[in-house]
Amino acid sequence: MKVMAHRGYSGAYPENTMLAFRKAVEAGTDGIELDVHETKDGQLVVFHDEIIDRTTDGAGPILSYTLSELKAFNAAKLYEGRLPFEPIPSFEEYCAWAAAQKIFTNIEIKTDNVFYPDIERKTWDTVVRYGLEDRVMFSSFNHLSLLRLKEIVPPEIKLGALVPRVNGLKVFPGAYCGWAGFQAYHAPVEILDEENVRDCKEHGIQINSWTVNDMAGLEKLWDLGCDGIITNFPGVAKGWLLSQEAGK
Repeated sequence: MKVMAHRGYSGAYPENTMLAFRKAVEAGTDGIELDVHETKDGQLVVFHDEIIDRTTDGAGPILSYTLSELKAFNAAKLYEGRLPFEPIPSFEEYCAWAAAQKIFTNIEIKTDNVFYPDIERKTWDTVVRYGLEDRVMFSSFNHLSLLRLKEIVPPEIKLGALVPRVNGLKVFPGAYCGWAGFQAYHAPVEILDEENVRDCKEHGIQINSWTVNDMAGLEKLWDLGCDGIITNFPGVAKGWLLSQEAGK
């Protein structure tokens, strides 16, 4: 199983910041999971929420700010007094850094609550500009964005169908992903069971599960034979998986 650092090493550092990404790599993660939005001036920015209130010292929607305005806010607000100022990174900044790392990136397109015209093409163009084509996959709760990406990216690029905890796609997810042309199923660990995992495997669909932050979750995914773990604590998950591999 591969370990993906959820918004970077977000269990110990400010989520979706370059600091969290660097610390995840230091911890031995296989990949980074991050979120992409679009700013008022059409720039791509790495951030999770549609508004910036929760994790920064600013307020309001991302879409109401330019990239330069967003960079004035402290993305380490929740760590005030413990960590210095940390800016919100642009997606281009992330890609420039990732090009020198031996990791892959799971890019979540955040169009489930806000419609960003052509964000899919802008994101892919940035990936290509930094030569990351063979080290990325895309995911989204908005499966229309994945269908749009199918029209843009080469067929070998994996597309992962994210599903929510409540009313998530629990029955026949492999058949659904195969029909839609998605190569991966990204489900919360709570809704995975032997039946839906078997359906994915029968249809050749990869299973990457979120957000796995305890030993029970790790053991469950290991026993089910899942492909990837999305976790806030990549160092812990990687260490545990290496011990399991050694004990085979």
